[in-house]
Amino acid sequence: MKEIKFEIVSVNISGEKGVRKKPVDEISLRPGHGIEGDAHAGDHHRQISLLAMEDIEPVRKKLPDIEPGDFAENITTRGIDLPVIPVGATLRIGEAELEVTQIGKKCHRGCEIMELTGDCVMPRRGIFARVLKGGVINRESTGTYRV
Repeated sequence: MKEIKFEIVSVNISGEKGVRKKPVDEISLRPGHGIEGDAHAGDHHRQISLLAMEDIEPVRKKLPDIEPGDFAENITTRGIDLPVIPVGATLRIGEAELEVTQIGKKCHRGCEIMELTGDCVMPRRGIFARVLKGGVINRESTGTYRV
């Protein structure tokens, strides 16, 4: 079994759904709930969203000011091709464990990024997970995934 290590570029939350998330120093994950203080937390399968910085960087050609969290992702990563991870796989980030529950999603109507650029990578490249084991994650955290 091969272990893939990846970095955390940013951790992001918002108090309401459908808006860009703001970077914070750290996030606290609770099993079966998601991120404390984030609008998407709750007892469902899309408690946390992840998007790779490698997928955000091409959008910067059209929108140079785009930042982590602007696609409404909770965790921005670097060094892992997120959408190839199968549903049911486990990611470990710091002390926390996440189970991948969905790859991509339907873009909601009125997405600011889609309106500005004509494209949004989150529906194709973002992944969603639920929290199996809680913990605190920050930009110093590292993640692993076993293939």
